[in-house]
Amino acid sequence: MSLKSKLLYEFGAFRFDPAERLLTSEGTPIPLAPKAFDVLLLLVQNGSRLTTKEELMRSVWPDSFVEDANLTVNISALRKVLGTGPGGQHYIETVPKNGYRFVMPIRELRDIDLPLPAAPGGAVISDSNMAGPKLVESTGLADVALPVAGPARAPTASVRLPYWVSSAVLVVIAIALWLYLAHRREPIARPPARELRSLAVLPFQNLTKDTRDDFLGFSLADAVITKLGYVNNLIVRPSYAVKKFASPDLDIARSAAELNADTLLTGTFLHDGSDLRIACQLIDVKTQNLLWKGAFDLKYDHLLTVHDNVAQRIIKGLELTLTPSEAERLKPDQEVNPLAYEFYLRGVDLYAKSDFALAIKMLEKSAAMAPGYALTWAHLGKAYTANASFQFGGREQYREAESAFERALFLHPDLIEARVYMANMFTDTGRVEKAVPLLREALRENPNQAEIHWELGYAYRFGGMLPESAAECERARQLDPGVKINSSTLNTYLYLEEFDKFLNSLPKTDDVALIAFYRGFGEYYKGNMEPARKEFDRAFELDATLLQAQIGKALSLRMQNQVPQAADALRSIESKIAARNVGDAEAMYKIAQAYASLPDKRSALRVLKLSIDGGFFPYPYIASDSLLASLRPVKEFSELVEVARQRHERFKAAFFQ
Repeated sequence: MSLKSKLLYEFGAFRFDPAERLLTSEGTPIPLAPKAFDVLLLLVQNGSRLTTKEELMRSVWPDSFVEDANLTVNISALRKVLGTGPGGQHYIETVPKNGYRFVMPIRELRDIDLPLPAAPGGAVISDSNMAGPKLVESTGLADVALPVAGPARAPTASVRLPYWVSSAVLVVIAIALWLYLAHRREPIARPPARELRSLAVLPFQNLTKDTRDDFLGFSLADAVITKLGYVNNLIVRPSYAVKKFASPDLDIARSAAELNADTLLTGTFLHDGSDLRIACQLIDVKTQNLLWKGAFDLKYDHLLTVHDNVAQRIIKGLELTLTPSEAERLKPDQEVNPLAYEFYLRGVDLYAKSDFALAIKMLEKSAAMAPGYALTWAHLGKAYTANASFQFGGREQYREAESAFERALFLHPDLIEARVYMANMFTDTGRVEKAVPLLREALRENPNQAEIHWELGYAYRFGGMLPESAAECERARQLDPGVKINSSTLNTYLYLEEFDKFLNSLPKTDDVALIAFYRGFGEYYKGNMEPARKEFDRAFELDATLLQAQIGKALSLRMQNQVPQAADALRSIESKIAARNVGDAEAMYKIAQAYASLPDKRSALRVLKLSIDGGFFPYPYIASDSLLASLRPVKEFSELVEVARQRHERFKAAFFQ
């Protein structure tokens, strides 16, 4: 019987064993997702040869239709695991528009396993066998056997041992192997996990009278928040949650309670000519103790160093222990043109004020002056997306946004902000299948970011994975009860027909139009028409430009038997959406529901088709939605439901099997 052998690969500190589907670094197993393992295997087998995207897609996903984003996500995951080589170079090189190349030297090794099977009546044990496992190193000319350990010996004649001796040898080897594996599998003792800190970085206060510097207050806080986004054992409140806490007369305890934070960072800045002074306090809200207090004096053109210094002080003040990968990501940012960085900060501040057009101009200037700064491209993509959606920018700006996000990820493959913003754009533009891989990879970077869980729940909702959507959104609210609290709602409960749970999930506020509309919509589903009508009217009073408020007004008119006026209102909403040259697939669905209530079946089916074709296909909800009851006898409705079902099933197969 011939010896068993298997091919191994070594590169840098890693050993790659395809037969065991195992990657190790200095003996420590490195976990890899199945598809990431398959991608790495093909790249390693091809070595320095270019591996095209088509070859990777054909080999790794042979029987599936998947988007290129799946490949991008797995390449990014591998880069994160492998890190960089001795010269700081990534193991995997991107060849733009073509594919990838494994650029680190690879050694091919062949492991010859023991023991040999016994021959009839005894065991043949040769000197070469007794020398132990061998590695065969590929030299490019011929395979040369290299013993792993032990001195070289001259060949000797085979010795035939009695059967009981060979059996005893095999038993001893088996016991030794079992003990070795048991020792390797023994779990490593770890210290008990510390309770996660929740931190809110409040906007910095401007101590000068010059309002031209006000943009620094929010944007510097945002920079610190972004920097700390890679620390897994710290929950950092997002920028949109803290932007309203810009008043100098803060009530620390009340602010912390509203933000659900046990730690606050407050700061001030003083800009005088070319000099800048930053002063900060890190406060433990429960004990009212100062964890750190300090100041930085620097030149104004060194703004880029502020968030690095503050982030490091916060980590030290909270006594956080970083993993090697976290420490790597928290290293100071690359040098950026000072004026370009100022334009970046101005763009971030303008976006927070919803001045998307001017934010785009600032960020475009920054990108032109410093095209290698990934965060500028990520925020530029976010601003393009917002302008396309809210300010009639149309599909051209969605294309601009996608290009900006791609540039950000090319420069910084692990940039969480680019992944999350791009995923939201994909969901809103009918490409939710591209959103899910980006968000799942972002969660692997930091599983404690509430916004990522929320966006993933949002994507699952569009694809009809409703229990999974609710679970992700609930996880987001556990991490941050205020996540998207006034700008997004947990619609999944509506779609699961859990109306009371949906209503209880809404914030207790009466001055936000979106919340008033959804409170009315929940009551409408329950058949409580008068409370529903009042909430719809309230939403319209608060913000008549809000799309959902306009839909609510049409429903209110219908409930007052003003059917022609309700129909006119719905047609007006449709024309406005058409003028924007973009669709809001979930909002379109609600227009279809409103048409169905008139009942205007033809219009309802037309708009329902636009919704499903636009990427909103929660089949379990559509198939049972009571608000579409008037459409069920119509053949076209059944055909549309089938379209939704098929895409839902493909979505489910791609991400949940």
